[in-house]
Amino acid sequence: MAAQRRACGPPAEEMLRECARDLLAVAEGVREVSARTSSVLFAPALTGSARRRPRTGLAARWALLRTLTSKQGLGGSAIVAPDGVGRLLGAAGEALGRESLAALVAVTALRLRIAAVLLDHPEFGHDPGMRRLTDAVSAGHDPEAAVRALRALLKDRGAQRTLSALAPVLAELLAVRGLLDEDPLSDETAWALAAGRELTAGPGGGLDAGRLSGTDQGEGAAQAVELSAQEARSIATEGSFLGFLRNIDVLAGDARVLVQEVRGPDGVLRYVVQAPGTAPGRPRDDCPQDFTGAWRDLFLTDSPYSRSILLAIRDQGIPRGADLALVGHGEGGIALLNLAQDDEFCRAYRVTHVVAVGARVDDRRPADPRTWVAGITNRYDILPALDGPGAPHANRYRVDYTGPTREFPRCHLLRVYIDHLETVLPQARADVDRALAPYRGPVERTRVYRLRDRGRPPEGYPFLAVPTTSLATSAGPVDVPVRYYDSSAAHLCFPVDTDVARSLLPDVAWMVPTRLGRRALAVLSLYEHRCTTIGPYTELGLSVLVDDLWRPHAYDLAADLLRRADLRRTGRYVVALAVGTEEARAAAEEVWAQPAVRGSADVELQGRELRVHAPELGVSVEGRPGPGTRCPEADWVLYGRRGESTVRTLVRAHGRPRVHARPRLRLRLDGAHGPLARHLQILELDAVRPRFVLTSPRFVAHRSAGAVLPR
Repeated sequence: MAAQRRACGPPAEEMLRECARDLLAVAEGVREVSARTSSVLFAPALTGSARRRPRTGLAARWALLRTLTSKQGLGGSAIVAPDGVGRLLGAAGEALGRESLAALVAVTALRLRIAAVLLDHPEFGHDPGMRRLTDAVSAGHDPEAAVRALRALLKDRGAQRTLSALAPVLAELLAVRGLLDEDPLSDETAWALAAGRELTAGPGGGLDAGRLSGTDQGEGAAQAVELSAQEARSIATEGSFLGFLRNIDVLAGDARVLVQEVRGPDGVLRYVVQAPGTAPGRPRDDCPQDFTGAWRDLFLTDSPYSRSILLAIRDQGIPRGADLALVGHGEGGIALLNLAQDDEFCRAYRVTHVVAVGARVDDRRPADPRTWVAGITNRYDILPALDGPGAPHANRYRVDYTGPTREFPRCHLLRVYIDHLETVLPQARADVDRALAPYRGPVERTRVYRLRDRGRPPEGYPFLAVPTTSLATSAGPVDVPVRYYDSSAAHLCFPVDTDVARSLLPDVAWMVPTRLGRRALAVLSLYEHRCTTIGPYTELGLSVLVDDLWRPHAYDLAADLLRRADLRRTGRYVVALAVGTEEARAAAEEVWAQPAVRGSADVELQGRELRVHAPELGVSVEGRPGPGTRCPEADWVLYGRRGESTVRTLVRAHGRPRVHARPRLRLRLDGAHGPLARHLQILELDAVRPRFVLTSPRFVAHRSAGAVLPR
C-alpha cells in the first residue's frame, strides 16, 4: 500500500499544503504591489504634478485609486499610506465590501491548509462543533461568525475532542478572521500568522485566543506538592529518556511538572525538568497547561506556563551555572523551548539538552548555540506550528515518522509515543539516550510542583490575614487569634425565665441577663470546625445574653446590633462548653476563660436537616431549621470568668448566615450528665422548641485572645 501511494505521487493533503504555500507567496506578492502602488498614489511628486497639471495629474491619481479600490483591482483595503487620508480611503473600501485582493488570496490559502488537516483526519468533520466552526470560516461573509463558533466551543464542557483538534488549525482560523475583519490593527498579526513568520508582540486585538476565552492571564505560580503513594512508586529512580517520559505521563493532565536531581556517571549533580502537555478539555482559569496556553506558547516565548516552570526551577534551589536538561511533551516541550530561548535563563543555567516529544522544534533557536535540541513527532499527530521555514541549528536532532496510530488525539498521547519509541523507533530512543548520557545515573531528589496561571493568596485572605501571637497552654502553644478556615454553625435561640437564667451567671450584681420583653435569651451553639489553627473539632456551647457590664440599659441589644462587633457593650456569657479535642479545651479554659469539658459529638449542619448526636454528653438535636432569609454577619462578644475578673473575647465571622423564624427542631437529653446537660435541664430547653435559629452552613472566623476586664 505504501509503495502504491509513493507511485501515485504525494498524498492529497501534502498537495493541498503545497498549493497553500504557493498561494501565500502570490498573496504576499500582491500585497507588495499594493504597497508600491499606494506609495506612488501618495508620492509628493505625483501630488505636486496634480496641482500643476490638474487635467493629467488628477486623472493619473484617479486611475491609481481605482486600481487600489475597485473589485476588478487590488481591493478596497489595499491602500497602504502613513497619513489619515489613506487609512480613511481603505476603511471606506472595506465598508463597501471590497476586500483586499491580497487578503482574499491569503484566505484561500488558509482554507486549503484547514482542508488538508480535515482530509488527513476526516473524523474532525463529523464533530458538530468543528463543522460549525469550519463552515463559518469557509463562508467568509461574516468574520464574527467564526468568533461566535469558537466561543461556543470554549464554553462547551463536552467539546474536549474538538478543542484537542482545534489547536493545530487555530492560527489559520484566527488569521482568516483577522484578514477579513475591519480592524487594521489585526492585519499585520494576521499576515504573520498566514505566512508563518514569528510574532514579535504576540496575537493582539481580536486575534488573541486568550481574549476569546477569558483565560491565559496571570504572572504564573508554582507550589511544591506531594505525590500520592501510587504515583511515587511509578516515578523513575534512574535517569533515562524513557524514564523521564514515563514520569511526565504520570503527571499528565493535572497541571504539574517534575524536577529531578540526577547524579551522573562522572559524579556531577545535574537537573532534569519534565513538563507535560496540554490538559484536555476547556480552557481553565487556574491552569496554564490548557488550550489557550498552547496557543500563546506557540507564538510568544513568555507565557504563564513558562513563567510557572521558571518559578519551580528557582524554588528547587538549582545553583547558577548548573547543567540542566529540559524534557517535555506537546505544549510542555514548546514551553521548555521558550525557556531555552531566553538569554537571561541561559546565563543563569547551562541548558545542555531540550527534548520535545509531540512538538515541532524546527523554528526554535536556543539562546545558547551549544544546546542540543531533539524533536520527535508522529506524522499523523497534527501539531500547532508556524508554517514558515525553520531556523537552522547545528545541534538539532529531528525524527518525523509515520506511526501505526493515526486517529487524533490518540496519536498525540504520550503513552503512545512511549510505545512507539520501544517498538517502532528503537534507534531514535538509543540516539536520545546517548545524547543524555551525562544524565544517566541515580535520581537523588524528586520534587513535583503544581502550576497555576496566577499566584493564590493565603488561605482565608483577606479576612484571615491578621497579625498573630503565640500563647502557652497546657496542650501546647496556641496562635491567637485562632483562625477558623472552614466551619459550620447553628445557634438555637430559646426564650427562658429571667430568674433561672440569672441563677446560671456569676454571683455579681453587675452581670444581668438581657431582657426581651419579660424573658431572657439562652443560645445553644452547635459548631463543626473542619479546619482551624488548633485542629478540627466539634463544639457545643450554652450561653446567656447579658447587658453592658457597667451601664446597662433596656435596649442595649437593639443598639448593639447597629455597632461594629469591637464596639459592642452586650455579649453572651458562656455557661457551659463541650469540645472535641484537648487543644480546644485548653484554649477555651486558659485563653478565653470559658468552662469547657472534653466530649465528642457527631455534628451535621450543612444540609436541610440539622443533626447532632453526642452520647457522651447525653445531648442530641434533630430536625429542620425551616425557611430562612439572609441576615447580617453573626459577630459575637463572648464573656468568661477567671477569678475576680471577666474575660472578653471578640469573635468575627464571615459567611452567609440565615435566620429561620419557624424552626422544626427538637433538643433531647438522653441520660444527660455533665455540666452542659445539667444546665440545659435547669433551663428546661428539652421541653420547648427554639424561637428562632441562626445558621451558617460554611463560614470563616477568627477568635481573639481574651481581654481581662476589671470586674
